[in-house]
Amino acid sequence: MAADQKTLLEDLTRRMDGALESLRRDFAGLRSGRASPALLEPVRVEAYGGEVPLTQVGSIAVPEARMLTVQVWDRSLVGAVERAIRDGGLGLNPAADGQTVRVPIPQLTAERRSELARTAGKYSENAKIAVRGVRRDGMDQTKLHEKKTEISQDDVKVWSEAIQKLTDQYVKRIDEMLADKEREIKQV
Repeated sequence: MAADQKTLLEDLTRRMDGALESLRRDFAGLRSGRASPALLEPVRVEAYGGEVPLTQVGSIAVPEARMLTVQVWDRSLVGAVERAIRDGGLGLNPAADGQTVRVPIPQLTAERRSELARTAGKYSENAKIAVRGVRRDGMDQTKLHEKKTEISQDDVKVWSEAIQKLTDQYVKRIDEMLADKEREIKQV
């Protein structure tokens, strides 16, 4: 039966890792005053009859600490890329220069910093909800094993404690990631 518990915990760990990875991607998209290609990853461009990720229509570079450039591969999409970045809700104002779109990264205002910190908090809360959902699934599976008389009540207690300990570890990691991101955002 220990092998079943191990398999269950491995599955739950993999799924909780997915929630952390999603949070990392969300945090990468939050601007902290420094130029980062990850900032433009969530931007989707109207192209080829649908919406595609920006990375599929051009390459993103960081020529300076406070500037991003997008080298658009198809000249006809320069305007669409510019529009997508402007309308992406990132507070950026791109400017086309031939097939290159220059995206200056403005200084963050105190108001924008607190807004970004609130957004980071929402992202971390969503990650915690995802982790708790995985925990609930694990507890349900444990109860199912007990119902099928595959494990004893003592095993249910041991498994439940292991699942709760795993959940607590991931919630703590999410809190640490949030604290790091808030420090980065508030850093002037």
